[in-house]
Amino acid sequence: MGDSQVTIELTSDEALVLSHWLEKLQMTDLSQVVDEPAVWAPIHRIAGTLDKALPELFASDYDQRLEAARQRLRPED
Repeated sequence: MGDSQVTIELTSDEALVLSHWLEKLQMTDLSQVVDEPAVWAPIHRIAGTLDKALPELFASDYDQRLEAARQRLRPED
């Protein structure tokens, strides 16, 4: 079971918003947020995979793209 792979599919908006959140998470003291050190490895792996897959992270209008993605993902009131 340890060798099997799990694939997660995200929209580009979901990936961008999640990537930003994971970056903020990694900038904190993870031990304050994540009480199980074994979880850190998958957090770092997911964040690294998103970083490689999202050219938007390096766009000059990144902040605007991120906010637009957030708006599209927020539930309607």
